[in-house]
Amino acid sequence: MVLAGSVLFGVYVLVAALFAPVVGLPVVLAGSVLFAGVQYLVGKKLALRSVGAEDLPGTEYPEIHRRVEALCEGMDLPKPRLVVGRMGAPNAFAVGRRGAGVVAVSESMLRMVEEGYMAMDELEGILAHELAHIDNRDVVVMVMGQAVASIVGLTVFFVVEAVLDEVPFVGFLVSYALSVVSQLLVTLFVLAISRYREYVADRDAVVHTGNPAALASGLAKVVEVGRQEGAPDPDETVAALCFFGGTRGRLARLFATHPPAAKRIGRLEEMAD
Repeated sequence: MVLAGSVLFGVYVLVAALFAPVVGLPVVLAGSVLFAGVQYLVGKKLALRSVGAEDLPGTEYPEIHRRVEALCEGMDLPKPRLVVGRMGAPNAFAVGRRGAGVVAVSESMLRMVEEGYMAMDELEGILAHELAHIDNRDVVVMVMGQAVASIVGLTVFFVVEAVLDEVPFVGFLVSYALSVVSQLLVTLFVLAISRYREYVADRDAVVHTGNPAALASGLAKVVEVGRQEGAPDPDETVAALCFFGGTRGRLARLFATHPPAAKRIGRLEEMAD
């Protein structure tokens, strides 16, 4: 993460150096912070609104709240808001930062627990995984990475167009194509970080629950239900955040935020041995 953060910061510094002589360093810094901040706030609200998130009542689910409180105490993490949402297939995701985090669980996952198909220990492992994302500030890191990718794309567009200003139409086409490619390259790097952070969140969940087998079996059950014929994929607004992102082909794996479920389960089973 230090290496990844350094690369992203280096790219940001390069962009700032290009724009600072034109608009001034204070404007560059303020604009970047505002851009990333708006992405963070809007993204969080859209994610929760898209699933119709409502507070998970403590009176109906006291055991879930109790276990989350115990996990947060072990992580020295302020307890995030717990909500329930409509995601179609069983799933969960986390948004926000330490002190202002939210963990969303799908109605279908709660039904799996209520009907006895998923054990409470398995749900606890999944919730610990989401808490680890908040504790490790993964959501903030990903938002910053996406912001850098967008800024790089815009920078390449304006710089190339300025160089080719004598051929407006051709300059626009070349600028647009190069901006898309440059943004794509940075985005692929950010997505690789995201996939790595999933393994880290699994590991941290195991550290705090002490039960890798429960997390492995919980993930396996989510995958099993999510891959059934007719099972809906998560809404596009939250798909990148969800515990399980659905099935995908080889090319799609390159743009996935999560590693293959089989690899995650395999690593967890190795921890349990």
